[in-house]
Order: sequence, then structure tokens, then C-alpha cells
Amino acid sequence: MHRRMVLTVAGVIAALAMSGPDRGASAQAAARGTIKGHIRLSGEEPGNPVIRMGKDPMCATVNRGKQVVQETVLASLDGSLANVFVRLQGTFPATPVPSEPVTIDQRACVYVPRVIGVRVGQTLQVRNDDEIMHNVHSLSVKSNTFNVSEPKAGMVQQFKMKDEEVMLRIKCDIHSWMTTYVGVVSNPYFAVTNKAGSFEIASVPPGTYTIVAWQERYGPVMKTVTVKAGATATVDFAYTGKEKPPAG
Repeated sequence: MHRRMVLTVAGVIAALAMSGPDRGASAQAAARGTIKGHIRLSGEEPGNPVIRMGKDPMCATVNRGKQVVQETVLASLDGSLANVFVRLQGTFPATPVPSEPVTIDQRACVYVPRVIGVRVGQTLQVRNDDEIMHNVHSLSVKSNTFNVSEPKAGMVQQFKMKDEEVMLRIKCDIHSWMTTYVGVVSNPYFAVTNKAGSFEIASVPPGTYTIVAWQERYGPVMKTVTVKAGATATVDFAYTGKEKPPAG
């Protein structure tokens, strides 16, 4: 009798656990899909110019022994492209905006990372890792405008993103070669390709969408992708190298 009661209680506990938040999260994940893809350059790589750090002796000092280039087209030997911003277009159910900020570093007189994504309403922060005067100047055509200085190492400036803007360019007025691009989007379905040219967008509601890839030299290319619940859709892009970004 006692053993039967123990088993019954154990069964109730298991049932409650199965009906708790974990089960709800698992069910939600199963009801959504994933997009994976790869982006490559099929044409000839143009090569990136060397940054002449000697224009600022302090920048030259922190980069002594290095040859720093503008990573405008960051491609591997097989043409895999890094730093491509990928996003879904469309209308999606509202999702919480992350409370943690997205960070860009001013490191050794270069912005790191080169390309990043952030949600509308999320905080973008720019941190100076150099004991060198830098500037944070956004070239916004929307309301994501700021232009402030960061004269000391350890300084952090924070900006709340107000409008969707793909892409927002940020520069340093003191060091003209310093550039970074921010994809400001209203939904969480975006990614940036890694050094292998790969990207992944997870937990996507089922449906058919336009997926857009943006590269700073070659501009946007787009495809259509259908996402099914519990499945992975594959989308690959190839730039020929002849594409040109829109004016401005």
C-alpha cells in the first residue's frame, strides 16, 4: 500500500513537471523552425587596402608589427564571406526586446566587430579600449543620431535605438578609417555571418519570408525561404562581385 502511494505521488510530481514551464518552452520550440545558410563570393576577391596608421602615431604604436587592413570584403580562400548581415522581412508576433546591451569596441584604433545587429528599443553601447581619443558618430537617416567623443580608455557611451535602419554606419571623425555597421531591426530574426560564411536564425515562426543578405561593398541580395515547424530550412547566397550597393 505504502509503495503504491509513493508511486502515485511520484507520478503526480512527474505530471506536474511535464506540464510546467519547461514543457511549454519545448512545445514552443517544436512549433518553430530554424534557418541555416552560407554566403560566398563566387567572383574574384578585390583585396582590402592597408590602413595607414601612421596618420596617428599613437595608433601606429598600439599596432606596431601588424599590418591592419580595411575588412571591407572579408573572404576566406573558398570565397566564404564574413560580416554579412542577414535578416527576415515581414510582420512577426511581438517579442521582448533584450535588456542587455549590444557592444562595439574601439580597439587598437579599429571598431570591433565590423558588423553587428541590434533590436529597435535595445541599447547599443560603444566602449573605448584605447588610451586614445576616439569619436562615435552615427550617419543615420532615421532617428538613431549621435555624435560624441570618448577621450579615455574605459569610457562607454550608450544609445537606445529608436528606428529600424539597415544599415546604420558609425564612424570616428578623428580616425577616418574607423567604420562599423549596425543592422537596427524590429524583430529578433537576424544574424551576421562568421568567418566560415555561415549563419543561423533560430526559433522562427512557420511561414514564407523574404530573407535579405547585406554586404557593405556589394549591397543587398534576397531570396524567399519557407520555414516549417520543427524543421531546418537552408538558404545559400552567392555574390558575383559585380553587385553595387545602393547610392548613399
